[in-house]
Amino acid sequence: MSFYEVIKKYSYEYVKDLIYNADEKYIKNALYKEKLTEKDLAYLLSPKAESYLEEMAEISHNITLQRFGKTIRIYAPIYLSNFCTNSCIYCGFNRKNSIPRVALSLDSIKKEAEIVASSGIKNIILVTGDNMKKFSFDMLLQSVKLCTEYFPFISIEVPSLTFEQYKELHNAGADGLTMFQETYIENLYPAFHPTGPKADYLYRLETPEKAAQAGMRSIGLGSLLGLTDYRIDTFYMCLHAEYLSKKYWRSHISSSFPRIRHAAGEYKPEYNVSDKNLLQLIFAYRMFLHDAGINISTREPAVLRDKLIYLGATIMSAGSKTEPGGYSAANDDAAQFSIEDNRSVEEFCSAVKKLGFDPVLKDWDNSMQGTNFAK
Repeated sequence: MSFYEVIKKYSYEYVKDLIYNADEKYIKNALYKEKLTEKDLAYLLSPKAESYLEEMAEISHNITLQRFGKTIRIYAPIYLSNFCTNSCIYCGFNRKNSIPRVALSLDSIKKEAEIVASSGIKNIILVTGDNMKKFSFDMLLQSVKLCTEYFPFISIEVPSLTFEQYKELHNAGADGLTMFQETYIENLYPAFHPTGPKADYLYRLETPEKAAQAGMRSIGLGSLLGLTDYRIDTFYMCLHAEYLSKKYWRSHISSSFPRIRHAAGEYKPEYNVSDKNLLQLIFAYRMFLHDAGINISTREPAVLRDKLIYLGATIMSAGSKTEPGGYSAANDDAAQFSIEDNRSVEEFCSAVKKLGFDPVLKDWDNSMQGTNFAK
C-alpha cells in the first residue's frame, strides 16, 4: 500500500472530527498507553488536550531520554542557489519575488564549506531552489563530492528527483534527504503551489520513498505550520513518518516543525501557531513515534529552542545562514526566510552543555560502512 492510499483512509473530515470532538476520557487514556493508535494521536493533538500539556511534556522528555540519551545532533545548512521556477506563495525564493538571485560556483561552495567546517560542525544539509537550469543536477553532484572533503555526513534539500538521481547522489556521498510536503491536505495544496514542478502534490509525496529506496540513511519530513490547520497536518505527517519507518527500517526518519517566518513576498499565514501549540504538536509526535528524530531549526527563538533541548528535540541547527554564500558574505535580501536564533555555533553548544546535554557535532563517518565516498 502506498502512503497516498494510507492518507485516503483518513479523510480530512474524519480526522477533523477526531481532533475537534475528542472526548476527555480518551485523552486521559492515551496519556498512559505504551503504544498509541492513530485515534490516540488525534486525541492528543486536540484543543482539549492542551489541558494536559505538562503531563505530555514529562512523557515526551522521558521517552526522548530513553531512546536518544542526553544528546543533541547539530547541523548547519549550506545554500547553493536561490533560483527557483516555483511560485509557492509563502517562500522567499518564489520566482515572482524581486530578490538577488545567486547560484554559487564550486569555488564559492568550497569557501562556504571551509567556514562551516571551521566552526566544528561535521553534519550539513545542502539546499537549493527548484531551477535545474540555473543549478543543474551535475552541479549538485559535484557539490556533494566536494563537500565530502569537509563533512562525513551530508544531507540534501533540493527539488524532487528520480530514484536513479538519488542513487547517484548517494553513491557520491549524500546520505540524507529532507523533503517537506508543506501541507498534506491535497485539495488545499494547489492554492499554495500554483505553478512550477512543486505543484505536483503526488510526485512530491512519493519523493521520500525514492530516496529511501536509493539507500539514503536519513529521511526528514515536515509540514509548514500555519499554512493550514496545523493539528490536522501534523496528524498526517505523523502517519507519513510511521509509514516510512515501518517500510524502510534501514533509514532513520525525523520530522521538522517549522513555523512560517518573515520572508520576501510578506506572506501572512491564516493560522497562528503559538509556542504552546507548537509544544503540543511536538509532544504528541514523540508519544506516537518513540524512535523518530525531532528537528528544531534556527527559525525558532533561542528561549524556545533551549526549552526543547530538554523536552524532546534531538536534531538542531546552529549558526545558520539561509542565503547562498551567507557564511562568507551575508545578504539577508537573498535569504529564504529570517532566522530567529542568531547564536554562533560556539554559543549554542555552550547553552546545550549548560542544560546538561551533549552537543554532537559529528556522529557518523563513512568508514562505518566500510566504503569511501567518491571524491
